[in-house]
Amino acid sequence: MKFLVTGANGFVGKPLCAELLRQGQSVRAALRSANSPVENVEMAAVGSIDGKTDWTEALRGVGVIIHLAARVHVMKDTSVDPMAKFLEVNLHGTANFAQQATRAGVKRLVYVSSIKVNGEQTGATQPFTELGEANPQDPYAISKWQAEQALQRIAQETGLEVVIVRPPLVYGPGVKGNFISLLTAIERGIPLPLAGANNARSLLYVGNLVDALIACATHPAAAGQTYLVSDGEDVSTAMLVEKIAKALGRNSRSFYFPPALLRTVATLLGRAEQVDRLFGSLRISSEKIRSELAWTAPYTLEQGLRATADWYRKSLPRDFV
Repeated sequence: MKFLVTGANGFVGKPLCAELLRQGQSVRAALRSANSPVENVEMAAVGSIDGKTDWTEALRGVGVIIHLAARVHVMKDTSVDPMAKFLEVNLHGTANFAQQATRAGVKRLVYVSSIKVNGEQTGATQPFTELGEANPQDPYAISKWQAEQALQRIAQETGLEVVIVRPPLVYGPGVKGNFISLLTAIERGIPLPLAGANNARSLLYVGNLVDALIACATHPAAAGQTYLVSDGEDVSTAMLVEKIAKALGRNSRSFYFPPALLRTVATLLGRAEQVDRLFGSLRISSEKIRSELAWTAPYTLEQGLRATADWYRKSLPRDFV
């Protein structure tokens, strides 16, 4: 059986392809262009993803798709019409892809969505589950939710086995965004006003996500299901800083600053969303995938952070370490 992985040269795609190859699977990478190949993987260049993309060559002989490619969430979107841009790729591009996949004889499509479909925050004790109502609050999350709905309609009409996975924040070697900013600040010994962040957040190490995606692609019971996936260990931002510092071999310089005052200052600086992420809770329950697919996370939070820290330190200039 041949796997087709979209977004194969990305943060999740590279380790996913490597693990599929390690398991002896046949893998094809669907990429925007031929200029960024994935090592040891057959490649198919498809160009930009939208409602008109031609997937014919990429889909030839494919049995299972893991669809990672997407227009991703960014803190400050400069597009004139962000919603239209997100829908063009994440909704119309995905629906077109799935329709062509059914005609090509693909059996299963695993779609990597986002926990943002459930919402932005939870209480400290009540996690998101698959049974909760969708509450997407920005163009990215809305486009992901609409893509999920489109895939479910296509599945009902054609028999395509669709599996939807909603991960929280994913970290690991190659991570970008706010997580690498946190790594950088801790590595440089910058004091952080986060000792009062006694929230609870679910995270997902990229190695655990890869393992879960392969389970969703291959387990018979996964067909037609939606799964929330996490490491299984929630952590406060204050504790995360301590764990990252330990993984980096640094002393944490986190200090207490009244959260309410910090939010006020951040609002004045236009950074309220970043503070909300650091101090707010977002917990998910991954009980469903653990019980239905007998899935367990192969890596602990500490192991994931250690691997991330090792990669980060190796990427630094020698005179910085």
